[in-house]
Amino acid sequence: VFRRLRLAAQSDVTVLLTGESGTGKELAARAIHTLSDRKDKPFFAINCSAIPETLLESELFGHVKGAFTGAIRDKIGVFQAADGGTLFLDEVGDTSPLLQLKLLRVLQESEIRRVGDDRGMRVDVRLITATNRDLKVLMAEGTVREDFYYRIHVFEITLPPLRARREDIPLLVHHFMAANSK
Repeated sequence: VFRRLRLAAQSDVTVLLTGESGTGKELAARAIHTLSDRKDKPFFAINCSAIPETLLESELFGHVKGAFTGAIRDKIGVFQAADGGTLFLDEVGDTSPLLQLKLLRVLQESEIRRVGDDRGMRVDVRLITATNRDLKVLMAEGTVREDFYYRIHVFEITLPPLRARREDIPLLVHHFMAANSK
């Protein structure tokens, strides 16, 4: 896993982190960012399942004033805020096919369109995605688009659960003991 994290950090390839909940997918994404040439640029993490679908698009891409009820001013989305840096999308398997299509455009064209805007905006963002779900099953069910799956599945890193890496337990114990003694 550590070797693959270092390899991922050496390029701007799109990374898919898979594994059970609690395996450290966000920590792995931060490690990739920290080891990359983008380390001095922003890192944003968004949990796609924690934000209602209707708000997620605005959170990711931003919106212009008047785009919908309550849009009283322009808002910058995290893609624009992360320009030059890294965006980590956790639980990407929970996004709708429509939002996947919009994310696909960003991956293919490096361009976003704010909600309610009629023009696109170029962005340079390294995308890291994660899920604890089997995307191939979701693809077969029709909830994950095939083209989207292949665009985010360029470089996969599977994070094993702690029960499969018992040799890490002493390291964790020492870490938490040191943190508690401060």
